[in-house]
Amino acid sequence: MARRTVILGAGESGSGAAILAKKLGDEVFVSDAGNIKEKYKEELGNASIEFESGRHSYDKILNADEVIISPGIPPTAEVVKRASDKGIPMISEIEFAARHTKATLIGITGTNGKTTTTLLTHHILTKAGLDAGLAGNVGKSMARQVAENDREYYVIELSSFQLDGMFNTRLHYAVLLNITPDHLDRYPSYEDYIASKFRITQNQTAEDSFIYCPDSEPVADYLSQHPVASRLLPFSLERQCSPGGWADDKAFYITLDKPETKFSMDLNQLTIGGRHNTYNSMAASIIANSLMIRNEVIRESLMDFKNIEHRLEYVATVKGVDYINDSKATNVNSTWYALESMKKSVIWIAGGVDKGNEYEALVPLVKDKVRILVCLGKNNIRLHQAFAKHVDMVINTQSADEAVRIANEFANRDEVVLLSPACASFDLFDNYEDRGRQFKVAVRSL
Repeated sequence: MARRTVILGAGESGSGAAILAKKLGDEVFVSDAGNIKEKYKEELGNASIEFESGRHSYDKILNADEVIISPGIPPTAEVVKRASDKGIPMISEIEFAARHTKATLIGITGTNGKTTTTLLTHHILTKAGLDAGLAGNVGKSMARQVAENDREYYVIELSSFQLDGMFNTRLHYAVLLNITPDHLDRYPSYEDYIASKFRITQNQTAEDSFIYCPDSEPVADYLSQHPVASRLLPFSLERQCSPGGWADDKAFYITLDKPETKFSMDLNQLTIGGRHNTYNSMAASIIANSLMIRNEVIRESLMDFKNIEHRLEYVATVKGVDYINDSKATNVNSTWYALESMKKSVIWIAGGVDKGNEYEALVPLVKDKVRILVCLGKNNIRLHQAFAKHVDMVINTQSADEAVRIANEFANRDEVVLLSPACASFDLFDNYEDRGRQFKVAVRSL
């Protein structure tokens, strides 16, 4: 009798998992309480996979041998609780895909920087001619790739939600960039969130590598109390790490002793600037060095890499004012890095759904760099409380178009208008991409 696999959520992750489960001969059912995009409905239909949209039919879900759950579905959801009460195993799409590939797995997590580091690492590997897939929160579903065109390497961006659904996956290279408070609406405590991030090291052996940043205090503290089995490769801006990576004010340096490799890169040669991107570049370079990719290829890759949309993305210069789209900055730490990298006076557009943010860390940068704060959200009270006394003016707006028009009205030549919200987007926008695109449309219509 065929194994029954139920998949909750029919986005890229869930649809890819369904394709792989079908190929393996499972009896597959896909259930999504929201609306399934037409392209996924068509794909599931063409593959003769039963699915439902806009509801959960428990009689078809609770008889599963295993449930594959999309990362956007919280553990508090009724369907998750009912499956859990029945003792049905629930895993992530990454866990499912990893069972069915012999590829070298490179997992990258962190509160901030994981998308950039994942894309940069994949860029280096493909430029070196390696057969590498891009998966997790970026690229195609890993399960889809395993089913249709399995790779020799996978570079996987992993959120804490995805890690929570991983139990037996062994990552040959695990990267933890940093940890700051985030998603505290989904975790009982900050300690639980930290532990979730460290799941990236579970199942690693002495043959594997844990690439981490000791400058992030929660990372260093947790690691000191919870040793890992893998080889430690730290990278830092505050101390020399050998083996590992470190930087001064001019360059960063990588040294690995198994086998002996050395690499250095002038910071002014990086196409992605700022302190945070020095960290990201070091992490990617340690992986590349570990894979014995030639230094020339690593250097070329770091010099021609183009960062993702909505991450410190230059949009335009209008009447001497630069407009920067950093809509992907959905937490305080991301915005800290954005403000830290600004070299000009800033008109700062911020706000949205506050996830329990602690804004104190931004106050020194706001006092030093921000002249006007433009709030973009339905409830801006906490932004006013945190920053009103540190800037010349705080203005409330209710749309990207209004925020851009207000910023344009008050900005002086040689200033920067920076959209870096520090908040989620769901009060006024579909997601951070929608927010960023509306911002760019508004800027280009000035």
